[in-house]
Amino acid sequence: MKRRQLLQGMGLAGLAGVFERAGMAGPLEPRRPHFAPRAKRLIHIFANGGPSHMDTFDPKPALAKYAGQPLPVHLRTERRTGTALPSPFAFRKYGQSGLEVSEVFGKVAAAHADSLCVIRSMHTEVPNHEPSLMMMNCGAQQQSRPSLGSWVVYGLGSENQNLPGFISLCPGGLPIRGAQNWKSAFLPGAYQGTHIDTRETELDRLVENVQNKLTRREEQSRQLELLAAMNREHRKTREEDEALEARVQSFELAFRMQMEAEDVFDLGKEPAHVREMYGDTLHGRQMLMARRLLEKGVRVVQVWHGAAQPWDTHDDVAKRVGQLGRESDQPIAAFLTDLKQRGMFEDTLIIWGGEFGRTPVVELPAFGSNAGTAGRDHNSYGFSVWLAGGGVKGGTAYGATDEFGFRAEIDRVHVHDLHATLLHLLGFDHEKFTFRYAGRDFRLTDVHGQVVKGVLG
Repeated sequence: MKRRQLLQGMGLAGLAGVFERAGMAGPLEPRRPHFAPRAKRLIHIFANGGPSHMDTFDPKPALAKYAGQPLPVHLRTERRTGTALPSPFAFRKYGQSGLEVSEVFGKVAAAHADSLCVIRSMHTEVPNHEPSLMMMNCGAQQQSRPSLGSWVVYGLGSENQNLPGFISLCPGGLPIRGAQNWKSAFLPGAYQGTHIDTRETELDRLVENVQNKLTRREEQSRQLELLAAMNREHRKTREEDEALEARVQSFELAFRMQMEAEDVFDLGKEPAHVREMYGDTLHGRQMLMARRLLEKGVRVVQVWHGAAQPWDTHDDVAKRVGQLGRESDQPIAAFLTDLKQRGMFEDTLIIWGGEFGRTPVVELPAFGSNAGTAGRDHNSYGFSVWLAGGGVKGGTAYGATDEFGFRAEIDRVHVHDLHATLLHLLGFDHEKFTFRYAGRDFRLTDVHGQVVKGVLG
């Protein structure tokens, strides 16, 4: 029988009961990838707004030579741009590898430079936030496509059936394009990312309705039994309703979350020295929360930084990038240290970066052009991301932009190539990892992408 026919013919307590009694795998049950993976979980630390690569991970000393002067090349940007803008931050070499990193991320570099693989030759199509966010998160600029996290959970399932397989920690509201950044689109709804507003600290506000203070668990279980029977009758005339099946799965997951959510989101259960290591800040708390989620078996966690005050530094680079760096540096360094201490680093794939980079010249005139308020415009032609953990070659800088940091020139890496590489490290051949929808086999990389072998350890 088809799975839906089996569901219709059995009066059981929802899908979890069906899967258990019929010996069938639920949507989040762990599954094997195409080949042995180097990593079994993924965390994406998303620097929202487009961080400036020449102020963080891509040193460009040539800009100092032309400071306050036009560059000897033509730059195609969104807005009017002016003279060369050297970085106000000092770069130095870190670790045995001598990887050059800005003081903005001095703590990350001091402790973990030899674990980072900085891709300095990223590029994408459009220097606008909306399409570039969709490209980085979903592999498509405009069409409604599943997110990276949804694809990974679709392929691997999750190691914890009482929590969502994909969680997006995004404080203070939603970013541009909102939940589309972690959507499942045409994949089944069980693979949709679950948004957590980490600005909240009380459990009832962090995860709405996660605690039922009016009904005992036994009574809730009986209510779900009744609901499942009603759903069975409802399905009889709606055999092909994917949305209905997703709704049933959501009810069951919500019930199961009550058993573990309170524990995993209660950071007070961490020792004081661990909380101090991360720092009592918003980003510190959510990076600690991310580690706890991964440790509990959640397959994919996306951590947003800059949702409220983004890395979209059109003005005052020195002040704003410095502030954003201070917010990020200690929590990320602590997270990497924590993973290593717990034996989780080698099989956790970590990615940091935004949707694009910034220009090496000052932006004019709307955001000011004098040295005190100088900012940088959007730049899709060249930018940086870094990878660490799960099968990545640490202590390396892969690829390069031109001498001013505007355009990727050596070993160029498109977002599709990045996605193909991430899937490879998780055990998937990106060309064979597909989902059939509307008569076509879709994949995260569409019809593009090559694994970047130079970043593999």
